[in-house]
Amino acid sequence: MALLDIQSVTKRFGGLCAINNVSLTINPGEIMGLIGPNGAGKTTLFNLIAGFYPVDSGNILFQDEKITNLPPYECCRKGIGRTFQTVKIFPHHDVLYNVTVAALPRLKKVKESREAALEILSFVGLARKKDQLGNGLTLAERKRLEIAKALATKPKLLLLDEVMAGLNPTEVEEALVLIRKIRDGGITILLIEHVMQVIMNLSDRLAIIHYGEKISEGIPQEMAKDKRVIEAYLGKEYVFREGQN
Repeated sequence: MALLDIQSVTKRFGGLCAINNVSLTINPGEIMGLIGPNGAGKTTLFNLIAGFYPVDSGNILFQDEKITNLPPYECCRKGIGRTFQTVKIFPHHDVLYNVTVAALPRLKKVKESREAALEILSFVGLARKKDQLGNGLTLAERKRLEIAKALATKPKLLLLDEVMAGLNPTEVEEALVLIRKIRDGGITILLIEHVMQVIMNLSDRLAIIHYGEKISEGIPQEMAKDKRVIEAYLGKEYVFREGQN
């Protein structure tokens, strides 16, 4: 059984069809990459999955249960966590507060939420920063805090939206280690990323969105040779190097 089953989903904004008849399944325990040019509709699809936008047609099933057009807090309760392109933290509160607040809807009690937050901060490598204000963190640390907040909601599926954008090579390597560790901990991952060599080697499968439509899907080695994918996004100069990153 697929963990997430997107069935012929369409989303329009006035005369613009941002997502057009897209179908996609994500299996438990895999890392699925979602790629495509800027404006292709990738983040819009995330917003449909997480309940931020209503679906115009089609259905979304999570663990074989229909979640189409449920509000974000209901999608979160069912086990869908996410990060955002623009990091959304509480900049004037400390790191521990940020993660504690994210854990509260699940755990209800402040003490339990703080304890869970401390464990998560240790997991993502931010335990020593727990008392630092959010606005005092580096970009890489803010992105880790964003992931920590998402993990505090106890997701079964984690949507990662360009968590490596703006990072230097060392920080990208550290992010890759963290993402694999999250998956190894039993959380399925759907991620958007523009660093091609990274997502090609990180993902078990890839789906390519272009002008709101899914134009191809498969394992990275196949996608690197697909003419539609090369023309739409990768470019003729792209060479897939397996095993890097």
